[in-house]
Amino acid sequence: MIYPKPNHEPAPFTVLNFPVADVSQSVDALSANGIHFERYDGLDQDERGIMRGRGPTIAWFTDPAGTMLSVVEDPAAS
Repeated sequence: MIYPKPNHEPAPFTVLNFPVADVSQSVDALSANGIHFERYDGLDQDERGIMRGRGPTIAWFTDPAGTMLSVVEDPAAS
């Protein structure tokens, strides 16, 4: 059960990472369903919002309340 909080302020960091086998495929599937991926100044992200080569491959998006979430590549997730 989820309760609304009238003065909610989203955390300024990633709250939940979803491990996936392939970030590119996940971004394509989520984008096709209306999810917008974030772009951040100072991060080397491609046109779809995917960051590679600086830690695990990852892409960020937010939920309707502005909570920062991500899909992060984890080969064990396949």
